[in-house]
Amino acid sequence: MTISVDQARARIIRAFSPLAPEQIGLEGALGRVLAEDLASRRSQPPVAVSAMDGYAVRAKDVANVPVTLKVIGEAPAGAEFNGKIGAGEAVRIFTGGPVPDGADAIVIQENTDLGAEAVSVKETVEAGAYIREAGLDFKEHDVLLRKGRVMTARDVGLAAAMNRPWLTVRRKPRVAIMATGDEVVMPGEPLGPNQIASSNAVALAAIVSADGGVPFNLGIAADDVGAIGALAEGARGMDLLITTGGASVGDHDLVKKALDDHGLELDFWRIAMKPGKPLMFGRLGETPMLGLPGNPVSALVCTVLFVRPALAVMLGIDRREAPVKSARLGKDVGKNGAREEYMRATLTQNDAGEQLVIPFDAQDSSMLATLALADCLIKRPPHAPPAAAGERVEIIPLAGGIVGI
Repeated sequence: MTISVDQARARIIRAFSPLAPEQIGLEGALGRVLAEDLASRRSQPPVAVSAMDGYAVRAKDVANVPVTLKVIGEAPAGAEFNGKIGAGEAVRIFTGGPVPDGADAIVIQENTDLGAEAVSVKETVEAGAYIREAGLDFKEHDVLLRKGRVMTARDVGLAAAMNRPWLTVRRKPRVAIMATGDEVVMPGEPLGPNQIASSNAVALAAIVSADGGVPFNLGIAADDVGAIGALAEGARGMDLLITTGGASVGDHDLVKKALDDHGLELDFWRIAMKPGKPLMFGRLGETPMLGLPGNPVSALVCTVLFVRPALAVMLGIDRREAPVKSARLGKDVGKNGAREEYMRATLTQNDAGEQLVIPFDAQDSSMLATLALADCLIKRPPHAPPAAAGERVEIIPLAGGIVGI
């Protein structure tokens, strides 16, 4: 029975759950997903500090200017002045230096004569001027990074400031990838007159890596039941097995038959989408298995719609569907057939600054070059009527990776 895209995604997602947590060092945190909330181990700044180079003073001593104050010491960053400022006194201070006891304001050095033993202040300041109070940024025990967050470079810096050298994150999903077919060979190997370079496995591995997983390329299995079954054994203990090719009906489509002999429990086989109808999902022992079509575009579109949500679930990320946005059509498109269609397209802007989406004229599922040039996929419902330029349509951006800027 052929099922819908939404039904297929729901059944795939149900097969996965968040992976176990593990502890890592902060230097390896970029792109990892927090498995628990992260609280600060200190306040930032830990004490009141100066926001500028200048002089720490009592505001009431500089209420009338010009005035000369006695300089009784200095407070550089990383050190402190061990004393208390009294009437008519000042302490030379630098950005990040702790505010001395008794001071309640900073006079920036541009408003003084930079005196060493006595300083002439030319401008008044109010209490609190240029002082960063203790805990201004955050306080000890504040939870600043939440469970399920994908660590960006900014987050790594924040965790360091929070004095958190170790993080508890989700284990990376281990994904085995197997290509099939006598017609495909590894890139760079000699090609026969009827052979092509295998692109699917390499592209799938790249997507898995970009989305937080660890790919294991099992290689290419020949069109032989024994060869396919033997290679699939390499997926034992993995979190997911992805095959590409051999999922549709025909004499040479042997993946299902080969895996049946190794205990495949089939959930579904075929979905109502274009490209990507021959999608197979099941379980090989304890390992979920997703059989993708052999056509490059079909395989990668199915990866966007089904593999990425599965990886998100395993990583504990709340991203169970491909992100859908909208844009105005840049040109007319015809009516759609009975299957949900995903058209490769580019994005641009009209004179009003609105986003325009322009589908490629050719949408053949073997054309990988147009997929590489595409910015997004236009999502068209089954039996959608023709749409004219200017109408709004749903799009799925193709920007890869889970780590933000």
